[in-house]
Amino acid sequence: MMKANRLCVISGAILSVLLFSSSSDSILPLPIHNPNALASVEDEETAYLKFVSSTIKESNSNNVTTQQIPEAAKGPAIPPKGYLVQEIRDHLYWVTDGSYNTIFLVTEKGVVAVDAPPSIGKNYLKAIAEVTNKPIDYVIYSHAHLDHIGAAGIFPKNATYIAQQETAGELQRAKSVAKNASMVPPIPTVSFSKNYTLQIGNQTLNLDYYGNNHLPGNIFIYAPKQKVLMLVDIVFPGWVPFPYLAIAKDVAGFIKAHDIALNNYDFNTIVAGHLTRLGTRNDVIIQKKFVSDLEKAASKANQEVLFSKVAQQVGSFDNPWLLFSKYIDAINENCVKDMLPTWGNRIGGAEQFMSTHCFSMAEAERVEPTVQALTQK
Repeated sequence: MMKANRLCVISGAILSVLLFSSSSDSILPLPIHNPNALASVEDEETAYLKFVSSTIKESNSNNVTTQQIPEAAKGPAIPPKGYLVQEIRDHLYWVTDGSYNTIFLVTEKGVVAVDAPPSIGKNYLKAIAEVTNKPIDYVIYSHAHLDHIGAAGIFPKNATYIAQQETAGELQRAKSVAKNASMVPPIPTVSFSKNYTLQIGNQTLNLDYYGNNHLPGNIFIYAPKQKVLMLVDIVFPGWVPFPYLAIAKDVAGFIKAHDIALNNYDFNTIVAGHLTRLGTRNDVIIQKKFVSDLEKAASKANQEVLFSKVAQQVGSFDNPWLLFSKYIDAINENCVKDMLPTWGNRIGGAEQFMSTHCFSMAEAERVEPTVQALTQK
C-alpha cells in the first residue's frame, strides 16, 4: 500500500512515461543518428515500466485513493502519443512528457535543440518534425546530468554542440573511462567559460554561467526576444524540488540562483526541465520564499536540537553513527514540523520530500561557511 501511494503522488510523471513506452514502436519522421544512445536506457526502462504498470493496476484494483495534488502543481494533459509540443512564442517551442521538459528554437536556417532527456527520447525528433522540416544545426547542453542530455546521440553528428566548460570537461572525463564511448553524449564542439551568445538571424539565445549551483556547468539559457528563461534543476514550478534540494552540489549556489534569475533576466516564462508545466516569474518568487522559510526552519532546528541531549537519550557511544542518525532525525523532525503547515498543501510533493530538504539545508548551515554566512541574520 505504501508503494502504491507514493506512485500515485507522481502519477502524472509515471503516466507520461507509460505513454511514451506504448508509442515507442511508431515510425519516426526524423532519423536517429545514434541508436545506441537510447538502447541501454530503454532496456532499463522496460523493466521499470513493467513494475510501474503492475503496481498501478494493483492499486486500481484495491481502490487506492490518490493523494490530493495542489492546483499549482497540475499541468496540461499529455496526449496519447506520449508528448506535448507547444509554441511558447516567436518560434520558441517547449516539449514535455509530463515529467521532463525542454525547448527548441526554430530559426531561418535551422533548429537549435536544448538538452535531450531520455524519457522524451525519440519523441523529441517527432515533436520537432511536427513544427518544421529544417535541420537540427545546434545542440545546447544545460548541464552534464544524463537524465537531461543522455539521449543527445539522436541528433546529427555534424551539429554544433555547445556547453559550459565544466560540462564539456565532465563529458570528456566520462568518455575517457567508458567501456563503450558511444553511450556518452556527444562531446561539445564549442565550450565557453562565462558567457556565449548564439545569434542566428533575428533569433538569439544567451548562455550564462555564474558558478556552481545545482551542478558545476549548469547554465542560464535566455531567449530575450521571447522573454523566456530556461534554468534546469533549480526551480520546480508548483512543486518542491527533487530530494535534497535537487541533489545540489552547492547549496549556496542553489540559493543564490533564485536571485540571479529574478535580478538579471526580464522573463515571463521559465522552463525548468522537470515536471508538469511551464513556470512564471511568480513561480520563482514562490520557490525563493520556500527556500527562505527552509533556511529559517533549518536554523531553528539546529539551535533547538542539542547533540548532548540526544547523546543522553542514546546512552552509549559504541556506535557513533547511531548517535548521529538520531541527532539528524531529531533536527529533520523539528524542521519538517515548521515547514509543512505552510507548504504542505501549497506545492506538490512537500510531504514526501520535505525531510530531505531539511537535511540538506540544516547540514549545509552547520558545515558550509558560505551557506552559514548567507543564512545568518
